[in-house]
Amino acid sequence: MDEQQLTSSLLRMMPSPAVIFGSILFGIIGFAAYRYGKKTARSRTKWIGVTLMFYPYLIGDNTGLLYLMGAVLCAALYFYRD
Repeated sequence: MDEQQLTSSLLRMMPSPAVIFGSILFGIIGFAAYRYGKKTARSRTKWIGVTLMFYPYLIGDNTGLLYLMGAVLCAALYFYRD
């Protein structure tokens, strides 16, 4: 295998920048929700935060599903804030 083939195969295995950005964004939101839920003893907020932090690992490279699930979980945080 020459260097050009190796480089192209490695680039195909890398996630897109949109996936990396979405994973970091929803991970930060999830961490903040987890900390808030733990501080205020709201278990639903805490578990939604945990889900926001770890679901990008299950989604993989499907960018649309990543952002759709992130938006749904963020909406759940908004509606279950009380």
